[in-house]
Amino acid sequence: MNYFRLAVAGVVLTAGFAAAAQATTLETVKQRGKLLCGVTTGLAGFGAPNDQGQWSGLDIDLCKGVATAVFGDPTKVEFKPLNAEQRFTALQSGEVDMLARNSTWTLHRDTGLGLDFVAVNFYDGQGFMVKKELGVKSALELKGATVCVQEGTSTEKNLGDFDKVNNLGMKPVKFKENDQARGTYDEGRCDAYTTDASGLAAERTALKNPDDNIILPEIISKEPLGPVVRHGDNQWGDIVRWTHYVTLIAEEKGITQANIDDVKAKNAAGTDGADPEVQRMLGVTDKLGEEMGLTNDWAYNVIKAVGNYGEIFDRNVGPKTPLKLERGLNALWSKGGLQYAPPYN
Repeated sequence: MNYFRLAVAGVVLTAGFAAAAQATTLETVKQRGKLLCGVTTGLAGFGAPNDQGQWSGLDIDLCKGVATAVFGDPTKVEFKPLNAEQRFTALQSGEVDMLARNSTWTLHRDTGLGLDFVAVNFYDGQGFMVKKELGVKSALELKGATVCVQEGTSTEKNLGDFDKVNNLGMKPVKFKENDQARGTYDEGRCDAYTTDASGLAAERTALKNPDDNIILPEIISKEPLGPVVRHGDNQWGDIVRWTHYVTLIAEEKGITQANIDDVKAKNAAGTDGADPEVQRMLGVTDKLGEEMGLTNDWAYNVIKAVGNYGEIFDRNVGPKTPLKLERGLNALWSKGGLQYAPPYN
């Protein structure tokens, strides 16, 4: 008898049993009865609690959408505030099931941390904010300037790259939390403040005199922001990814929270004008939800709970909010933007 071969086989068999016994993220979330979603510690428009502790924002709606996909109920989610230093470790350790906290998709984060970025729910770029009284019109005029920045972020790295390429001799003033960086800038102890342009728009609303500050025109980086999951659980990655995608398809098809029941009824009746892709997405035909371990009407539930992407954007960060952001790169592909979903087929 080859005892070495037997021993190796035993190790492989044991490892196989261990892998089989390990619950998937979907199973863990279902058994727990709620989703644990890692979010920012507070960024207006993207993720922030109000005075009653109720969270809202573009990323918060993604968390609610995933909870709805799993449970059919957007309230079955617990928000876990995490700063830049904590976020990836919390996901790696299983403290949270996913991140939805304006994190930038980079090669290292996607390949070196055991994590997967599964979608981009906001295309952004890094910029600079200064006080109007400084008289600066361009970031290239910030030679020797002190710049408030959050450490341990792609923002800090981008600042260093921009400074080096342009030989500006900037002096970064680093903080663990964004609100510390913003507060120090607001007190006048930094000449400029840098983060994603959407973040600058959000943080400006919290300054003592928002109108005394301007965001400079330069965008110095690509910042694809989106949800993150642990590497190796493809089923869970699919659920988070397609939760975002169905909100895009809904916007393409003109489906909203208000009209979704009428749209579903029309397509269920199979009358003239019924859309096969809409029928599949709303669970009228086919059983594509079951392929992800969900109900076949999961996408209907998501859209009913949080709306289409346009609705999510407009109520959280759009022109009628304090952030006053235009769609820009986040417009649908059919309207000149980058937001694009594969077919629901």
